[in-house]
Amino acid sequence: MAPQPNATDKTPQPIHELGRWHQVRRVKTGTTKRGWRVYLSGTKDITIDSTSLACLPGEAGLSVLRRVEARRKFSLDLCRVLDLLLAGSLLIFIAPLMLVIASLIRLRDGGPALFQQSRIGKGGRTFKCLKFRTMVIDAEARLNALLARDPDARREWEADHKLRKDPRITTLGAFLRKSSLDELPQLFNVLKGEMSLVGPRPIVTAEIPRYGRWFAYYCAVKPGVTGLWQVNGRNDVSYRRRVALDVLYARTVGVRRYIQIMAATVPAVLLRSGSY
Repeated sequence: MAPQPNATDKTPQPIHELGRWHQVRRVKTGTTKRGWRVYLSGTKDITIDSTSLACLPGEAGLSVLRRVEARRKFSLDLCRVLDLLLAGSLLIFIAPLMLVIASLIRLRDGGPALFQQSRIGKGGRTFKCLKFRTMVIDAEARLNALLARDPDARREWEADHKLRKDPRITTLGAFLRKSSLDELPQLFNVLKGEMSLVGPRPIVTAEIPRYGRWFAYYCAVKPGVTGLWQVNGRNDVSYRRRVALDVLYARTVGVRRYIQIMAATVPAVLLRSGSY
């Protein structure tokens, strides 16, 4: 919620109006040498000096917002360049490994190596998210049968859409999940622009109500192969905490956050924290 003025607050009213219109996280009371320092969601802080303040219209300070949005767009464009360079390089490097994994999956039961599922992307648009298949062919039927006969499993599924002891997962699939190798095909989603290397984990339609009023934040950015959820405990984190992490990412998206999460992903994958 945007900050509200109080009796002792000397911050000019137009600054508070800017906050109400653009989700300013906080306004520091008082001044710097240049003016008032304002922290906008998803951007670095900016300083509004007396000249800018005089130009602020009552409806939101468009002259300032245009400058902020231009900076944000440049940062997101740079993240896209990093996506293309890193995803393309990784695919070339790990192509032999992916071929081996696909062959092992097909040899087990003759089923497809890839699993495609409709997920929610940026702007609420759906796309086909790719993964290596880690479950048996009749996974949906087995899940429905388990939930019908096991109240504990049903409660666990309703809470997090995850099962610690999932009878649908194959032996090879369990290894792929723990090592995060099952998500390698999502590099193709990244190249197509449907995902980013960094962002919220893509959700299915049934999970939208879990986000409630925060769903708009999820839709504001591309879903990612890795993100704050993966490097902060993954499946050991409650769904409510996961939503909070997605909101935090959407508010602070940028090159610095991108690099921080990519760097934290390596130890998280090696330690297999929260993966099952």
